[in-house]
Amino acid sequence: MRDSGDVFHLAVPAYDLDATVDFYVFTLGCKLARRYDDRVTFDFFGDQLVCHLSPRPERLSIEDVTMYPRHFGVTFRERRDFDALYSLCRQRDVPFFADVSERFVGLVEVHSTFVVYDPALNLLEFKHYTDPRMMY
Repeated sequence: MRDSGDVFHLAVPAYDLDATVDFYVFTLGCKLARRYDDRVTFDFFGDQLVCHLSPRPERLSIEDVTMYPRHFGVTFRERRDFDALYSLCRQRDVPFFADVSERFVGLVEVHSTFVVYDPALNLLEFKHYTDPRMMY
């Protein structure tokens, strides 16, 4: 079973490692852990995110990106952390796929969410549940 000291690992494509480092480190505030010629590893809010240099699909455009089936992000326990990241993304003109909204209003699993693009058009969703029991 996962211990609180263990780290979740996720790997996603990147098409430009310099732009990827700029986005995750200087825009979102993640810590750069390692950089190689073919990948960059970040401390992504306490978990490990590896962005592998990949060939850019010829016809990939922002219009091709959909939320499902693939996106990733963080569910914040504290509302202030969610709000702080949202404000930071707005201040730094991060491209939004979906602005902040409430989902499942009227149900116990009501939560706030917003979704941004990284430079490879990976979608990152950030959430905060009113009732922390609904995080899982």
